[in-house]
Amino acid sequence: MLGEKHRLIDDFPEFNELIQSLSESDSTFAEKNSEYTRLDDEIRKLELGGAPIGDDEMHKMKHDRAALKDTLYQYLLKNKP
Repeated sequence: MLGEKHRLIDDFPEFNELIQSLSESDSTFAEKNSEYTRLDDEIRKLELGGAPIGDDEMHKMKHDRAALKDTLYQYLLKNKP
């Protein structure tokens, strides 16, 4: 779906408290989450604006977002109480 938000707290509501906690206490997690959110926002803006970039570039951005999301999810699993 074009323009859909992929925020961690929306996609993994069961980890909402852990996401908040790690964002405040773990600089590595916070940095990766910030990078993920920035990339997601950029992709959404491009999609809603008619994607004024090439397909290959958009595909790479979406791939990078998916890889970051997987990294963050694995981080959440390792740190869940």
